[in-house]
Amino acid sequence: MSETIFNRIAVLRTERGVSRRQLADALGVHYQTVGYLERGEFSPSLHLALRIARYFEVPVEVVFSDTPFPRIGSTAAPAQPA
Repeated sequence: MSETIFNRIAVLRTERGVSRRQLADALGVHYQTVGYLERGEFSPSLHLALRIARYFEVPVEVVFSDTPFPRIGSTAAPAQPA
C-alpha cells in the first residue's frame, strides 16, 4: 500500500518567486529533489518537511497533507447582494 503525500511546494515557491534551485540550496538538497517532491514522486522525511515549512514560514499542514488540497478557485464565490 502506497501512502501519498500531497503538497503545495510549487504554489508557495511561485508565490514567493523562488526557483527550484534556490529552494534546494536553502534546504541543502539537490534541485531535482525539489522537482520530485513537487510532482509527488518522493515523500519527504519529517525533518525535510519541517525544514520546508520553516523556509516558507508556515505550519507544516499548509505545505503537506495526506488528502488532496482543494484546487484554487474550485469553489464559487458567494453572490454579492445587488
